[in-house]
Amino acid sequence: MSNDQTTPVPDSPFRPDPGARDEAPQFVLPLVVRIERAAPPARTDALETAARAVLVMLTDERSVGEGEWARAMRDWQDARIRKVVRRARGAEWRRAEALPGITVTGKSAEVRVFPPVPLDGWPKDLARLQVSGTDLDDPDPVPPADPATPVLWLNPDLGMSAGKAMAQAGHGAQLAWWGLPDEARAAWHAAGFPLAVRTAGPADWPALVAGGLPTVRDAGYTEIAPGSCTVVADHPALR
Repeated sequence: MSNDQTTPVPDSPFRPDPGARDEAPQFVLPLVVRIERAAPPARTDALETAARAVLVMLTDERSVGEGEWARAMRDWQDARIRKVVRRARGAEWRRAEALPGITVTGKSAEVRVFPPVPLDGWPKDLARLQVSGTDLDDPDPVPPADPATPVLWLNPDLGMSAGKAMAQAGHGAQLAWWGLPDEARAAWHAAGFPLAVRTAGPADWPALVAGGLPTVRDAGYTEIAPGSCTVVADHPALR
C-alpha cells in the first residue's frame, strides 16, 4: 500500500502532515495482476501495464463528469492516492474479471484496475487475493527507453517487489498526467499512453530527483522507509 507525496501545497493530496481530509474515509485504487504459475508476466511489462492501467482508469468516461465511477474517483483523488496491487490466477482471475473494472494488456502482462473502494471495504473477491507473491523477473534484457517516450524512472537504490513497484509506477504515471497541459494530455491519450518504466542509473538519479519533474515519495507503510523517493516521471512535455 502506498500513501505518496510530491512537493506539498495546501490541501494537496501530497501534503506531508495529516490534514482534515485524512480524518475522513480513505479510498484505495485496487489493481490485480494476473500471475499464472506456468506463464508469469515479465516484470518490466507488468510495471508498464500497471502504469497504463491507472491512466486508462483516470480517463475512462465512467470516471469523469457524471460517470458511474466519478464520485469514487473524486473521493479517492482528493485524498492520498493509495494504490494496492494484488495477484490472481485461474479461478481467482476469472472472479476478478467479473467485477466492474478495466483490463489492460501488455506484451505478456494483464492488469485489471477497479474503481476506488473504501480502505476497509474491499469486495470479497478482491480482499481474499494475496498482496505477496508478486516477485517477477525479466527473462530477456530490457532495452533502453526511447528518448521520445515518457519514462517512469525507478530509484536504483531501492529493492521493491514487483507489486510495490507497480503501485509506484502507477503513482508516477498519475502525477505526470496531472502535470501535463491539455494538449499534451490529449496527444498521450490518443496514442494509447505509450510509456516505459526503467531503473535509473545510480549516477543519473540525483539529477532526475533535482530536475523539477513529478516525484513520488512513499509514506513508508510497506517495504521501504517513509519519505523515500521511488519514481521520477519524465514526460517530454514536462521537461
